Amino acid sequence: MRKILTGITIATALMTQAQNVFESSFATVHGTAPFSKIENSQYEPAIDRGISLALKGIDEITSNSDEPTFENTIVALERNGEDLNRVLNVFYPLLSADADDEMMEISTRISPKLSDYSTSITLNNELWKRVKSVYDKRGQLNLSPEDAMLLQKTYDSFALSGANLEGEDRETYRRLSSELSQLTNKFGQNVMKEMATYEIWLTADDLAGLPKGIVDEAAQMAEAKGRKGEFLFTLAQPTYMAFLKYSERPDLREKFYRLYTGRNTKGEFSNVENMKRIAELRLQIARLLGSESYAAHSLQRTMAEKPENVYKLLDQLRAAYRPALEKEMAELTAFASEIEGKSVTINPWDYSYYSNKLKNARYSYDEEQLRPYFELDNVIDGVFGLATKLYGLQFTRNEDIEVYHPDVKAFDVTDSDGQFIGVLYTDFFPRDSKRPGAWMTEFKDQSVDADGKDERPHVSIVMNFTKPTAENPSLLTPYEVETFLHEFGHALHGLLSRCNYASLSGTSVYRDFVELPSQFNENYMTEKEFLDSFAKHYQTGEKLPQELIDKIVRSAQFGAGYNCMRQLGFGYLDMAWHTNTEPVDDPIAFERKAMESVQIFPPVDGSVTGTTFSHIFSGGYAAGYYSYKWAEVLDADAFAEFKNKGIFDRETADRFRSCILERGGTRNPADLYRDFRGQDATIDALLIRDGIKAPSAATVPVKKD
Repeated sequence: MRKILTGITIATALMTQAQNVFESSFATVHGTAPFSKIENSQYEPAIDRGISLALKGIDEITSNSDEPTFENTIVALERNGEDLNRVLNVFYPLLSADADDEMMEISTRISPKLSDYSTSITLNNELWKRVKSVYDKRGQLNLSPEDAMLLQKTYDSFALSGANLEGEDRETYRRLSSELSQLTNKFGQNVMKEMATYEIWLTADDLAGLPKGIVDEAAQMAEAKGRKGEFLFTLAQPTYMAFLKYSERPDLREKFYRLYTGRNTKGEFSNVENMKRIAELRLQIARLLGSESYAAHSLQRTMAEKPENVYKLLDQLRAAYRPALEKEMAELTAFASEIEGKSVTINPWDYSYYSNKLKNARYSYDEEQLRPYFELDNVIDGVFGLATKLYGLQFTRNEDIEVYHPDVKAFDVTDSDGQFIGVLYTDFFPRDSKRPGAWMTEFKDQSVDADGKDERPHVSIVMNFTKPTAENPSLLTPYEVETFLHEFGHALHGLLSRCNYASLSGTSVYRDFVELPSQFNENYMTEKEFLDSFAKHYQTGEKLPQELIDKIVRSAQFGAGYNCMRQLGFGYLDMAWHTNTEPVDDPIAFERKAMESVQIFPPVDGSVTGTTFSHIFSGGYAAGYYSYKWAEVLDADAFAEFKNKGIFDRETADRFRSCILERGGTRNPADLYRDFRGQDATIDALLIRDGIKAPSAATVPVKKD
């Protein structure tokens, strides 16, 4: 009898005949991903295959009859799962940068599979016994610092993930982890999906004060939808920020604000219940693993180490910046009242508008007026040139490397001696398939393989800059240039890595250390010597005038109190969710109480932070948002060394590269920082940089209890 094939089995048979591109190493330039050959239908079979092969690798480790050693257990485990990593290192970067509905559905289906795979490893008792056996005799092994860190990280990953659990507790952990994985994925998808639903149609009468660039873009978007003569706005971050800063219509500013801050609070894409449940699941997992709260559990492998030290920093900065905030708001209210000719109350949707006008009045400085001096191609030259001056790196466009979208460009990165460093992808413009914000990711981590070959990284920086129009190229604001510098700092951390193990290389460092290289780079935005190297008018070629550079430098401290308190608010909210030890009934009231001590404006009905707070509910920063301020203390202190020696001093840059950028997570970051700086960081440099204290102020060490 002949077998009858269904449509599904035919598709499976065809897939078997046409080998899945992920089943072997990529035979491409530098082994980069062959995006044109990747179909959505290939992801799930490749992931299933990768999980199967990885589990076989685990079986080989646990069935090894030899005594457990660092090599046959810890290193073997580190290098296991190559086939799975190959597909995930493409899928997840594209899920953020160029996803469609099908990819989002795939991510939902694979999430529980990957969660189960992860827990099947950490709850593998035979594997845990071997890891623990090696760990228990670590004092006799004479390991290098990097090997010792890999052993510690491996042991902790098991111990903090339930390896010590027994019986029913193991199954409970598996179930909680699977549900948490699905919910965090759903939270992030809801943010992206709802953002794509907003269309705000305006007429020519509604555009007073708006820059020509975003008006032209709105006109083009409306025309593309067959409504020429109208203007279509979205809530994409560059558009939203520009609208609040420049629109002369307070009613429309309020409309945009309420829409933006009310996202994901109701309807199909509501995250209200999701964030409550995510926090509950994290608390249950932490309790199961012996910690009082999720923050206490999570912070064990950070520089902060415990919640008390996080709150110590947040409280210290709140006390230092509160007087500055009060002074700023009094000045802003008086200024707004003066120009309006009546008493004005500053609402949250008014802050950007009036603060921009005050900055312009005080410094004659308007970010929009500076856009012509920051044409994207020139900015690229300047930012790449910074890495050339500091580290001798060269960036060469390589059109033989496939990219995943026409907007993306790929570059070969080489050292001063011509040695290949890695591949850099740049992806600058918004699109419906990309989530908002800016980030750095990697399609391939740096590592040294079993044969001793240094596998160089493939790094991507992704942003949402204002797109070019028919009349103008992409012209950036100083804020966007600073964003570029930030993400490029992350990229350098990944590119310059010189580590043996992928799990310790590049940006695989403690969470409160990872922002140091990125925020360090931002310091150059107020340095004349750097700006002089690229900031020139895109039409006339005139360099950014010294007068404007001086205003950029002086205005960098403008709103320091507001900016710090806003960031502290996010930090306090994050810590509240993750130090809380009881389920939250009313998340809105909970949020307001958590942020009360750094509250800037009275609460606005319908406005919620948590429902779109992807950093902590879907982006890996749970109990970790404080790390931006923690790293800011580090970056200000580190740049103070450059200011003392010269901002392009190669000896200092070589030390920063060798002690910080090349070392990844191979040692405790506190030790790496002391290797570079010769001392622990203090908050003094940050307070001086922000104008909170005079340069002669006494240093205040940041120490753990």
